[in-house]
Amino acid sequence: MPPMKSFPLTLSALALAAACTTAQAETLTVFAAGTLGKTFTTLARGFEKLHPGVTVQPQFGGSVKMVKQVTVLHQPADVVAVADYSVIPKYMFKGDESGKPTADWSIGFLGNAITFIYTPKSKGAKEINADNWWKILSEPGVQIGRSNPNTDPSGYQTLQMLDLASRYYKQPDLESRVLANSPDTNMRDTETDLISALELGQIDYLAIYHSDAVQHHMKSLDLPPQINLSDPKFDADYAKATAKTKNGELTGRPIIYAVTIPTDAPHPKLAQEFIAYVLGPAGQKVIAANGFIPLKQPYAMHRDKVPPTLRKLTVAWPR
Repeated sequence: MPPMKSFPLTLSALALAAACTTAQAETLTVFAAGTLGKTFTTLARGFEKLHPGVTVQPQFGGSVKMVKQVTVLHQPADVVAVADYSVIPKYMFKGDESGKPTADWSIGFLGNAITFIYTPKSKGAKEINADNWWKILSEPGVQIGRSNPNTDPSGYQTLQMLDLASRYYKQPDLESRVLANSPDTNMRDTETDLISALELGQIDYLAIYHSDAVQHHMKSLDLPPQINLSDPKFDADYAKATAKTKNGELTGRPIIYAVTIPTDAPHPKLAQEFIAYVLGPAGQKVIAANGFIPLKQPYAMHRDKVPPTLRKLTVAWPR
């Protein structure tokens, strides 16, 4: 029989092993745009498999709302990803109420397009196409859902798209006619909250990103690139469109999602690894499969401040 003194030594060894395991266990907190829900959940699970002991905890919502969780409510976050690249410099570069910046760089990592999704039950579903969509959406009795332009990029991007459409189709009242069928009661903080309402027939059409149409296997409109905010080559034309919100009048721009690490992130090195995973081959494969537009090369804003491990994966943001 072994001496009794070996028993406490065994307990000590077990305790040490447990302590090491606990020390390695980390939770990575990610605040992201609602439209990244499926994509970032998939990426989170893939990242966890490569990093035993790490739990990625994503939270999704309107981009402005997610950013304000950090800048106003001071909630700890390791990664922030938004559906409009301008949100990060506007709210995080300029600083919180104390004047301290909550981020000093960002990386644009994918693109998207505004569209409308619908079901076979939607009014005008059999007739609607890319040429007559605005006429169908303006008809009496049609119900249109959209996200809140004060809290979510797709909300004000929808307004910018309609402004562009008014010019493109030479119909000055196009925007007002379509919005007449989209009252405030048909708005949510993020448009994905209205997908079930569309499926149940409570609304007929939903202004949303092309990526959501792909992910939810929904019918969608293939709007011209001149108005759907998808193509950077139309940047000058997009800039002619505006959206009035409680945050001011917002000028149209190409839809590019951006990501950053807050300056006081609890796990900055792990956050860098997560973003590198998103920008890498595995991440890009998931991004494309979910209907987003992968960028040939991620764009870095304030590239000199981007961590070196990420900087080498980017090019400078075009002027």
